[in-house]
Amino acid sequence: MGRNRWRPQHVRLFLVGGLFLGAWLLLGARLILVQGVQAAELEDQALDQRLRRITLDADRGTIYDRDGRELALTIEATTVYANPQEVTDPLATATALSPVVGRPIVDLLAVLEKDGSFSYIARKLRRETAQAVVDLDLDGIHLIPEPKRVYPSDTLAAQVLGFVGLDNQGLEGIEASYDDVLTGEPGELLFERSGRGRVIPQGQYEVKQSKPGRDVVLTIDGELQFMAELVAAETAEKTGAKGVHIVVLDVTNGDVLSMASYPTFDPNDIGDDPEVFRNRIVTDVYEPGSTQKLITIAAAIEEGVVTPDRVFEVPDSIEVFDREYFDFSEHETQEWTVSDIVAKSSNVGTILVQQELGDPLLYRYLQGFGLGAPTGIDFPGEAPGLLREAQQWCDSCGASTAIGYFVDVTRLQMTAVFATVGNDGVWIQPRLVKEVIDADGGSIVDPQQRQRVLSVKTAQVMRRMLAGVVEVGTGTRARVEGYSVAGKTGTTVKFEPDLACPGTEVIGCYGDDVIASFIGIGPTARPRLAIGVFIDSPTVSRQRTGGSAAAPAFARIMQFALHQLGVPQDGG
Repeated sequence: MGRNRWRPQHVRLFLVGGLFLGAWLLLGARLILVQGVQAAELEDQALDQRLRRITLDADRGTIYDRDGRELALTIEATTVYANPQEVTDPLATATALSPVVGRPIVDLLAVLEKDGSFSYIARKLRRETAQAVVDLDLDGIHLIPEPKRVYPSDTLAAQVLGFVGLDNQGLEGIEASYDDVLTGEPGELLFERSGRGRVIPQGQYEVKQSKPGRDVVLTIDGELQFMAELVAAETAEKTGAKGVHIVVLDVTNGDVLSMASYPTFDPNDIGDDPEVFRNRIVTDVYEPGSTQKLITIAAAIEEGVVTPDRVFEVPDSIEVFDREYFDFSEHETQEWTVSDIVAKSSNVGTILVQQELGDPLLYRYLQGFGLGAPTGIDFPGEAPGLLREAQQWCDSCGASTAIGYFVDVTRLQMTAVFATVGNDGVWIQPRLVKEVIDADGGSIVDPQQRQRVLSVKTAQVMRRMLAGVVEVGTGTRARVEGYSVAGKTGTTVKFEPDLACPGTEVIGCYGDDVIASFIGIGPTARPRLAIGVFIDSPTVSRQRTGGSAAAPAFARIMQFALHQLGVPQDGG
């Protein structure tokens, strides 16, 4: 009887067959897993790989002046990007793009040779530049619309407006402080692309439209702002000053009608000098000098310590403990009334009044007028100034404070002091934003703080005394044809923290530079405006005092502003 034997070839056939069967079983199981169990999941993964999401920036809200003129708005620009996977010749593409978009070939080449499918070439181009890119017809180069912030009046109110970054985020000024209001809700573009990065015509394509931000209306008067900036620039040239700052307040409601500084900048092209970005009227402090005397005298009159007709014997110098104080011009001992002391801006006379008033009361009125605390104006980086409590004053600090030293203020704070006298003794919180326009066109207005500092009678008395400064005192060059005005000159020696005091090893001393200022109100009887002019470090001889350098600038702006607002003349 025969026997079945497995020959080697039979074994090999069996093994090969088993392997094929196993492979087919595994393949079948894999197909069942992929096409059945995991089908939905893998389909979603494939779609995610094909989908491209591009954020569509929202238009920022428009910033207007008080009369509806556009100061900052958003226009549609064009951004160029590359899909490196589609670029067939990176060097040729970079060479063609370089002169059009203004980037070096080597930079563009690095972008075009990156991994991935999206790289920026140039952002927010003008229409003609974008069209030049289109005309090149380059593989892998694409264009998308993107909002761009523009400032149609160039430098006008630059330090007030501020500017935005490349991604439309507010970086300075109102653009920064109202960024959450001006910024809208971004949209999204969603589309399918092939493995080579090309858009699939019948693929998924969705657009979620962005929502623009809300509009902001400033209290700034565009025409008055232009005039103030012109006067600031001309005054800087005339006086050889390091800087000139001008602020105009409506005394009846605290509106900032103008806030101008020189030098300035163009927010469309900010340059590389961050020092000019700051709104120094709000952010920087100085010792106010003789303009501070308004508070000292007003406090003494309000408290009944003196009257305008009270006579003092005023020498040209006075020693207070360890310090000696001088009047600006040498003179014999004079019998001057309080009104004379104000008109002649006598340091010695003001100190004599302060000695009767006392430190605690002077401190209380300084605080009442808003010194030592931010005004609360809607602007970033406002400095509070520095007002030490009366208990911390040295033996001579009261005398120094009475004439505007030993206290630091902002230019806005001091102008608001004079606005308070113009508003019959009521301090009003200054504001730069008149209203915010919401999505429904409604108006949102933030409330302002108010507080009475002086009685109506004292405010009226102070206006008459300040009118004497312009009529016969140190501020005669502040006269305005057709209008009566009142104000005070200031010439403050600047403290230099890095200056070595002569003959000592002390660092930090008063130098030769001054801040020349004039702050005034008008018309005198029924004031509408308070204007402060501050000249930093004038260098031209005979243009270094508040009366000679700042008063004429005040007169020009006050006359223009009163005409601009339609305020009737009162005869001057």
